[in-house]
Amino acid sequence: MIRVHSYESMGTFDGPGLRLVVFLQGCNFRCLYCANPDTIDPKGESKETAPEDILQMALNQKPFFGKKGGVTFSGGEPTFQAKELIPLCRHLKECGIHICIDTNGSIWNDDVKELFTLADLILLDVKQFNPERHKVLTERSNEQTLRTAEWLESNGKPFWLRYVLVPGYSAIEEDIRALGTHFGSYKMLQRVEILPYHTLGVHKYAAMGQEYKLAGVRENSPEQLDEAKALFDEYFPTVYVN
Repeated sequence: MIRVHSYESMGTFDGPGLRLVVFLQGCNFRCLYCANPDTIDPKGESKETAPEDILQMALNQKPFFGKKGGVTFSGGEPTFQAKELIPLCRHLKECGIHICIDTNGSIWNDDVKELFTLADLILLDVKQFNPERHKVLTERSNEQTLRTAEWLESNGKPFWLRYVLVPGYSAIEEDIRALGTHFGSYKMLQRVEILPYHTLGVHKYAAMGQEYKLAGVRENSPEQLDEAKALFDEYFPTVYVN
């Protein structure tokens, strides 16, 4: 059984084309800006779902996927449930359905390796390149995330890099330039997505009786987004503001 938090049908922001996005329960990061804090607790509110039910949902929506669309597993952190996802992804592959895994890349074991091998595309969320500022932002290390990127590159697995632009935390020029220098030569990195910082999930913290620790951080201005894109453009040929 797979612990599913929620679904989004015909999603357009989590991989190519139109997609069924499956948000899974459980995450090992504690991002200060997390828009879905209700997905963090592995035992939180979720529905135990048979893989066959998700497969059938994907098959029902397959006519709308076209040549580019498919299924994206997001979260939470989907590699939390890598072992459970592997049989489902095998069936999706057999049915000719494109698979994306949206991950922070910080969990690594044989099940995750097999899951990534089955996937057609990895959406790798790099929260911060600077290790110390990464810990401030997520309460976790970015070492395995960078090792995962190396594995994707060396194993010929296409991936997109996603970067949330948080003023004062990740919207720092020297850190973005360090990231660009590190990843600029990666051949399997097909696309860089700048994700604007937003506060759409703040109400969830109040409902859960938790403090939102970035209450004083304002959303990006159009000028900030333009400046960030220009900076990323110096290192990568395909940069988008999502």
